[in-house]
Amino acid sequence: MSTQSPSSDVLATIRTAADLGELVRSMRREQGLLQTDLAGLAGTGNRFVVDLERGKPTLQLQKVLDMLDLMALEVVIRPKRVGRR
Repeated sequence: MSTQSPSSDVLATIRTAADLGELVRSMRREQGLLQTDLAGLAGTGNRFVVDLERGKPTLQLQKVLDMLDLMALEVVIRPKRVGRR
């Protein structure tokens, strides 16, 4: 996961499920929430939060998007920059 500069609106570039999990864990901690707190707020089981933070690649997309929305995060798709990985 590559983190962008603080002046950018982009928080991170996500390339893997593990990258997304790291970002969710970091943001949850920044917000002062435990995994059980986040699960309760989202109406999911704690296992879902654990799996998301561990980067499980087979989680249901809509649930992941709902969790990101709950955490005041959004997914933005843009063309990949040439020469960057």
